[in-house]
Amino acid sequence: MTGVPRRNWAGNVGYAARRFHRPSTVEELRRLVARGERVRAVGTGHSFNRLGDTTGDLVSLAGLPPTVEIDRDRGTVTVAAGLRYGDLATRLHAEGLAVANLASLPHISVAGAVATGTHGSGDGNRNLAAAVAGLELVTAGGDLLAVDRAAGDRFAGMVVSLGALGVVTRVTLDVVPALEIRQYVRRDLPRDALDAAFASAYSVSGFTSWRSSRVDQVWRKQRADQPPPPADWLGTTAADTPLHPVPGIDPVHCTRQLGEPGPWHERLPHFRLDFTPSSGDELQSEYHLPRVAAAGALAALDGMRDRIAAVLQVCELRTVAADELWLSPNQGRDSLAIHFTWTDDAAAVLPVVAEVEERLTPFAPRPHWGKVFTLDPAAVAAAFPRYADFAALLAELDPAGRFRTDLLDRYFPRP
Repeated sequence: MTGVPRRNWAGNVGYAARRFHRPSTVEELRRLVARGERVRAVGTGHSFNRLGDTTGDLVSLAGLPPTVEIDRDRGTVTVAAGLRYGDLATRLHAEGLAVANLASLPHISVAGAVATGTHGSGDGNRNLAAAVAGLELVTAGGDLLAVDRAAGDRFAGMVVSLGALGVVTRVTLDVVPALEIRQYVRRDLPRDALDAAFASAYSVSGFTSWRSSRVDQVWRKQRADQPPPPADWLGTTAADTPLHPVPGIDPVHCTRQLGEPGPWHERLPHFRLDFTPSSGDELQSEYHLPRVAAAGALAALDGMRDRIAAVLQVCELRTVAADELWLSPNQGRDSLAIHFTWTDDAAAVLPVVAEVEERLTPFAPRPHWGKVFTLDPAAVAAAFPRYADFAALLAELDPAGRFRTDLLDRYFPRP
């Protein structure tokens, strides 16, 4: 079957599926699921681990109709699960609407981002999955199930699902009025001013090389009607030319900077939809920690600064507001997310990842489910208060393990 990826975006995972499918209708998808022994859906392939891999049938949702249905009375939009956020954003903006936040890449699919708890940044912004008001999915028996917030606590367990409860076909999201954003990049922030920087704008990201205790770049995405930062803002200097987060890379792929106003969907991501941000020659890891532990966690990593820097392209620091979703890395706590973009050298990177995880252990780190991590399963279970509830839901909805993968079996062993 053409049009179905054989490798993930980074190229570090070759999918082991025996068969690849690209159904054009939900009915075709239902038949595929009902007769399959092992089935997984693949979106845009932006997971860096084997969460989306299977030895059975790999299904791309890109062939389903790219529907976008706006309900202004409810303040929602219902979209095809395989639609990219950037394509959805363009459609919403034309209608004067927006979603509250976007990830750094607009190229990722809605269902894939939601299922893994993907996020943007901002003290007042929750992750992308928190905007989900409803889901439609094909369950293990090939049935079509629609659920929404009326299902209460159970719904909170089904949104960040790791693809383990079924193949999501449609997602309903909350929408807000469209807004204009200006993006300013500042350089050389003292780390003790990081909290003030995060609180200063709608969405803020810090980038560091870990070669010193300072934050090399701060990307401030503020509402266009707010005043620009003063010249001496928090002891930094203003970038006088566009920058890429990774030093030395051409910023042509990046969204507009220097305070030029623009629509929300062309400023909140770091990268432009009309460019591929890189070749994918990288590995990524990310850990979410209690926001109140941010200073201690960063200080703990200072002790291995040289080892991090030796295999690092860039490290991004972001904040995410708490939500109620069971497997969200931000469930029940405001978070600092520490994101590492590593070199594409697993042999050199994995020992550093293990040491990062060891140093962060006192702070109960929660992994981004779609990144590279080696945390002990018991530590992961302890970090998520609703872990046992999700494990029970998984056993109920997929008793035969149709949607399971090796990674799921490691972190959610069969009863």
